[in-house]
Amino acid sequence: MSRDHLKGATAAPGPAHDADAPFLELLARGAAAEAYDRPVLLARAEGGPGERIAALEHAKLLALRVRSELEGRRRREAELSALFETAHDLAGPRDVDAVLQAIVQRARSLLGTDIAYLSLHDPARGDTYMRVTEGSVAARFQQLRLGMGEGLGGLVAQTARPYVTDDYFRDDRFRHTTTIDAGVRDEGLVAILGVPLMLGPHVIGVLFAADRRARVFEREQIALLGSFAALAAAAIDTANLLTETRSALAGLERANEIIRDRSAVIERASEVHDRLAELVLRGGGVHDVAAAVSQVLDGTVEFLETAPAAAVAASRAEGHAVRHGHDWIAAVAAGGELLGALVLRGHPDLDPVDQRTLERAAMVTSLLLLARRSAAEAEQRVRGELLDDLLEARDRDPRLLRERATRLHADLDATHVVLAARLDAAAPDADQEAAARRRLWSAASHLAATRHGLAAARDGGTVLLLPLEHGDTATELARRTALHLGTAVHEAVTVGASAPVRGLAADPDRVVAAYAEGRRCLDALRLLGRSGDGAAAEDFGFLGLLLAGDRDVAGFVERTMGRVVAYDERRGTDLVRTLDAYFASGMSPARTKDELHVHVNTVAQRLERVGRLLGDDWQSPARALEIQLALRLHRLATPAPH
Repeated sequence: MSRDHLKGATAAPGPAHDADAPFLELLARGAAAEAYDRPVLLARAEGGPGERIAALEHAKLLALRVRSELEGRRRREAELSALFETAHDLAGPRDVDAVLQAIVQRARSLLGTDIAYLSLHDPARGDTYMRVTEGSVAARFQQLRLGMGEGLGGLVAQTARPYVTDDYFRDDRFRHTTTIDAGVRDEGLVAILGVPLMLGPHVIGVLFAADRRARVFEREQIALLGSFAALAAAAIDTANLLTETRSALAGLERANEIIRDRSAVIERASEVHDRLAELVLRGGGVHDVAAAVSQVLDGTVEFLETAPAAAVAASRAEGHAVRHGHDWIAAVAAGGELLGALVLRGHPDLDPVDQRTLERAAMVTSLLLLARRSAAEAEQRVRGELLDDLLEARDRDPRLLRERATRLHADLDATHVVLAARLDAAAPDADQEAAARRRLWSAASHLAATRHGLAAARDGGTVLLLPLEHGDTATELARRTALHLGTAVHEAVTVGASAPVRGLAADPDRVVAAYAEGRRCLDALRLLGRSGDGAAAEDFGFLGLLLAGDRDVAGFVERTMGRVVAYDERRGTDLVRTLDAYFASGMSPARTKDELHVHVNTVAQRLERVGRLLGDDWQSPARALEIQLALRLHRLATPAPH
């Protein structure tokens, strides 16, 4: 649309524009939903014309839809922020009670319920007990103990699935007991939602949100409470592992007191205790633990993800390090999951204290692995959600986008490249294909985290948003990324890159357009048989647009010179014909005016108008080539005049 046309569209506001004004003011100040009825009621009271009242009614409905959408986005931002803060709590050295209390408080706040509470299984007594409550006012309710299979919580624990009741006392899907019903009645609860806390296949507790009135919990609210339950289970699991580690270290100290006469052995045990504690406190890695234990035991200790299966199985079953030839192997496990093993090389004679040292090091290693994995998975999810929001342009507030990116050490104001990556090898079945895609996403997320970028799974592959360093090009970045991801997943990975983009926070639509460009480059690479390679649009020119599967010639013409064609159609001008003559005349205005039989100033004015429509660089070699191709395709597609 031309600038003159836009001026004409906004010069004389009509009734519809007048109707919008009061609702825009209400949106600007965040007014309550009831306030949107006032302009309509006032117009009716004043006896306004029916046209204006109808316009006000229409504007009110639109404004309420906008208000609802804004509230939904703010609510989603608050939910993601709460989940990120909770995941951050898990990665820090906070007390588990404080973390669980924060989880229950955030769940109650975000779901807007009267009360939230968390119950845990007590293996010693075979029942469950209230661990944390928020908003409760009844002492009997806070001290409830539920037998297995009793109440709504018993149903959740038995089935390992969320359950919700909008009227607790009329619901016969679960077993009511006098004690539980009395506690619920004291608290005045009516609607209750419960989701399981899972550690592997086992339910260790239930997280609840409840209201003292009838209420329907939406699917998104059930999913949100489930996310909090997953974080609570991770906090409990981490706390249990930390307790085991502390207990193990305390056992080392007691052993030191008993065998004080063996000063050399005690010295080594004390040294490893100090080193492991220091490593945990300063956030060391598993290889740091192996190096520290190597020095203490005067041998070579390695962490291996794959070790001799029989020895690892024996170590897991016995709970101790076992001898394997001239080596000692200690399984690194957490719950029912095997994470790897610590292997002490060439040290067949190991006294009990040193054996215990190797076992404690394996336990500390499992704690570090779980903590790092929990933090990494939480960060990967948050990075993926921010990139998803940018790709779908759901959150257009530049300030909020920048704040979210800053928390992830990303800078949306820097120059970036959007890369579309996909595995080339076809998997034998759906499960193996899904596993391969997860590996690709994990490798891409790790690369994005180390490069201060973002990554998300999308369209059967992975999309990355990576900053472009000074002196680097999109092509070089695409090729390095393809090589890095292919090495990480042990399969060929093809990567298509967009041209560099800037100002993503101010205009998220640029990310969408850049991703589409990267996808086109990816398709072009695969069509050309360049699997496992990386390339950007600059490597293809206009061919990158024409090699797509649908061969969208009309779309290419529209993108290249659609504004000029539309301008001619609206104004009855000859800009397309002038462009054709200009290129046919070797881009000489003098020869162009002879071809068109017009004055040279007319040619100059027309070319100036073309520049305003297509951009200042329209005469650069690359753009000129694309425009000439588009002119020919347009001429072929346009019927000749009779």
